[in-house]
Amino acid sequence: MKFVNKSAQRSNAADAARGGSKSTELGALPEWNLADLYAGMDAPELKSDMALAAENAVSFEKRWKGKLLEAAAAPHKGKLGKALSEFEELEELIGRIASYAGLVYAGDTSDPRRTKLYGDVQEKMTDASAHLLFFTLELNQIEEDAIEKAFEADAGFAHYRPWVVDLRKDKPYQLDDRIEQLFHEKSVTGRGAWNRLFDETMTGLRFEVDGAEQPLEPTLNMLQSADPAERKKAAEALAATFRDNIRLFTLITNTLAKDKEISDRWRGFTDIADSRHLANRVEPEVVNALAKAVRDAYPRLSHRYYAMKARWLGMDQMNHWDRNAPLPETPQAAIGWDEAKNTVLAAYHGFAPEMADIARRFFDGRWIDAPARPGKAPGAFAHPTVPSAHPYVLLNYMGKPRDVMTLAHELGHGVHQVLAGQQGALMSATPLTLAETASVFGEMLTFRSLLDGTKERRERKAMLAQKVEDMINTVVRQIAFYEFERKVHTERRNGELTSDQLGEFWLEVQAESLGPAIALREGYETFWAYIPHFIHSPFYVYAYAFGDCLVNSLYAVYQNAEHGFQDKYFEMLKAGGTKHHSELLKPFGLDASDPAFWQKGLSVIEGLIDELEAMDG
Repeated sequence: MKFVNKSAQRSNAADAARGGSKSTELGALPEWNLADLYAGMDAPELKSDMALAAENAVSFEKRWKGKLLEAAAAPHKGKLGKALSEFEELEELIGRIASYAGLVYAGDTSDPRRTKLYGDVQEKMTDASAHLLFFTLELNQIEEDAIEKAFEADAGFAHYRPWVVDLRKDKPYQLDDRIEQLFHEKSVTGRGAWNRLFDETMTGLRFEVDGAEQPLEPTLNMLQSADPAERKKAAEALAATFRDNIRLFTLITNTLAKDKEISDRWRGFTDIADSRHLANRVEPEVVNALAKAVRDAYPRLSHRYYAMKARWLGMDQMNHWDRNAPLPETPQAAIGWDEAKNTVLAAYHGFAPEMADIARRFFDGRWIDAPARPGKAPGAFAHPTVPSAHPYVLLNYMGKPRDVMTLAHELGHGVHQVLAGQQGALMSATPLTLAETASVFGEMLTFRSLLDGTKERRERKAMLAQKVEDMINTVVRQIAFYEFERKVHTERRNGELTSDQLGEFWLEVQAESLGPAIALREGYETFWAYIPHFIHSPFYVYAYAFGDCLVNSLYAVYQNAEHGFQDKYFEMLKAGGTKHHSELLKPFGLDASDPAFWQKGLSVIEGLIDELEAMDG
């Protein structure tokens, strides 16, 4: 997943110098070293950079506000290019500060010192960037012909052509300068505050299993246990704690959904997901075609697979806590960190040595934080930080096969972010739909590498089943999440939603997507509460399905290519945010606007299920 607002490290140089956490079972798990951003929370460079960002933002506003139209009228003087270059420098500086504070915070959201730093940086950088708001608004007020003349006459401005062209897509939805400033400044006490409340509440929750309390990640991990009784205990513990806190999560969801509705209404968005589609630079028709294709495929994919899995587990019907249970054929030994590292690097090297070389830097430079620990942000992410530094990866590694695939996924993001960094602070960011391509491709490379080396029938079956489940989780489950969000945001326009309503919506979409082979037992109606994407990035989730189906098609091209695929693939990643998905996919002969495109991707999943069914016979 691409991380936006937060991130982590040890709070001083002595801690940062430690190599990592020790685990006799998993080996030494690395903790990241954030010194490439700042030496510590008390580093004088951090303090001086925060002051510099505030000062430079004010001076930038004084120097350029109200003068861009004049600069556009005399493009040969190069003032627009100069202004954009200065703007990018400021974005880089603010991004470095915000990235550091976010990473520190993600390392332990329960630490008051870290939360204060995160809150203070959010406020100060929001204040600083408020002085930059005018720039994009004023740039979009310049007439189209003047912009084109500036591209021709000002080489510095022309360098940023992709960013400027992209920016102008936002023009119909931009508001008056003062309103934009109000929205921006109040985000700290509005949306940002509710996001922070969710994060700190979630990492502070404890789940009681056999009389002992534990955080979210180890409890979720128990749902992958080979012991049915342990899976049931975990599910009941999750439901009990979610139920105790459901009023708070309901309030957070209602508030943020209303906040989004207000913003959408003021900006003139018609559909509840239009703002996300715009941010992703993907046409609504493309997303609608994807969602429909996946919904239509539910019976052929998830319904069919889970019916097979129920038979394998000796059940007429699985419980919801059995969905990710390992098959009897699945090896139960924990996978050590070194084995996981070598597995992923070998798969990457088999595709392209350059890819493995970039990924190895994450291990050698300690750009990864792997241990699960109390207070740490749950899940996993790769945060690009800023081009003048490098990305960082957060994991909660517990030695499961899925954890190895998560490592491959996040390193795919990391490689992409390193390669795109050459585009600079303004043009390196990739829309979410394409950002998931490299990560899912990294997973596919790792899976195929392992599968090719597996000859034993039972082990091959376990691996295929694991991959099918991961694909169902990435495609079917994420589109179900998308449908859940559509129900929530649509109904929220009619008034506040109750916890029962949210639970009903959740059960409806889950029953439809998972099928009759899975029984949704009491307590599952609360499980919507812990999904962070619903809070941080509404409608983000379809990007995973987009990426998975895209990678399935892309991998088929790779398998059939005689030569040159790797070069085209690296060019796609290096493009960052400078090209539309249609431009990026064209060299591979792929077109996401073609409804048949999604069927190709889904047919790959169906083919793996066919293979499993044949083995079952």
